Amino acid sequence: MRIFFGQIQSKLIQSYILISIFVKLFKFPMKYKRILLKLSGEALMGDRNYGIDPNRLSDYANEIKNIVKQNIEVAIVIGGGNIFRGLAGASNGMDRVQGDYMGMLATIINGLALQSALEEAELQTRLLTSIEMKEIAEPFIKRRAVRHLEKGRVVIFGGGTGNPYFTTDTAAVLRAIEIGADVILKGTRVDGIYTSDPEKDSTATKFDNITFKEVLNNDLKIMDMTAFTLSEENKLPIIVFDMNKKGNLLKVISGENVGTLVEG
Repeated sequence: MRIFFGQIQSKLIQSYILISIFVKLFKFPMKYKRILLKLSGEALMGDRNYGIDPNRLSDYANEIKNIVKQNIEVAIVIGGGNIFRGLAGASNGMDRVQGDYMGMLATIINGLALQSALEEAELQTRLLTSIEMKEIAEPFIKRRAVRHLEKGRVVIFGGGTGNPYFTTDTAAVLRAIEIGADVILKGTRVDGIYTSDPEKDSTATKFDNITFKEVLNNDLKIMDMTAFTLSEENKLPIIVFDMNKKGNLLKVISGENVGTLVEG
């Protein structure tokens, strides 16, 4: 009897091992392996008028966790508009350079908040900044960033490019090129690129696919010109999608027709 139950137990263990191997080898097919997710600072406000909404942070962390489970390497650049915009400060009489540096600090604050939310979701995360702040983050070094990604850690890039007069969109494209990302995912509150602002024009129609040249010819505002041109020159595709809709991030990674793809 003991031998009989021992044989059953042995077969169950073998079956469990085979199933585990099968699950690891045959995950859902993903279109992209390494991505850079660009989030605006305003996205972190949720329904608030200023600052950071913990619920929105938690939602984003869970969405990111779902794609990390699929062995996707994730890097993130986040804006600081929910706290401070250098351009807005300059328009009110502040020195533009000082204002931009304040904006860079705002992106690092957001980066710390997102890092905390991701770690709460049990994801290993590293914050790398373009401005050295060794007490709270690692300095940006390309090889170090890539190594973190290869080890399955989520990497957040804070501080923009580290230079005034450049937006976080430009920082996102620059970092994506440096780490060899397959695509930039621009998470917004709109589900793609439209012929005009869908929140103001009810007749606006959505593009599923569009080329870089068509975006320029139609004067469609996706990113600032520096960032957009840099992406075009390096043949780095951009997908604009609604980050606030649950499950959208995983659908984009899976290659489903979500948002608008800019390439060519």
